[in-house]
Amino acid sequence: QVQLVESGGGLVQAGESLRLSCAASGSIASIAAMAWHRQAPGKPREWVATISAGGVTDYGNSMKGRFTISKDNAKNTVYLQLSSLKPEDTAVYICYFDRVKYFDRGSIRSGDYWGQGTQVTVSS
Repeated sequence: QVQLVESGGGLVQAGESLRLSCAASGSIASIAAMAWHRQAPGKPREWVATISAGGVTDYGNSMKGRFTISKDNAKNTVYLQLSSLKPEDTAVYICYFDRVKYFDRGSIRSGDYWGQGTQVTVSS
């Protein structure tokens, strides 16, 4: 099985930065894409950024220029650098790994996985 473990959230002031991490455990063979979403209280889940297996990145409009997604393939880890944070960035940030292929008792299996979420709170 595969599990995603996130870290790096916290309480910061507006204009400050944070770096989130999401690491996958398990015998992973490949990951098609890694992404971050976020969900603020009372609002629907919002896509933040995606990085493909080839390293191509894409961002939601309100995040462009402030957030940077990156990854370490050897560690099966995705990062999200949050800069110039605003109070409206306050949310639970959740990582998502798309089409993960992993070894399980001699077979290759596949699945999509979500992290548990990490809270980011930005005060004004």
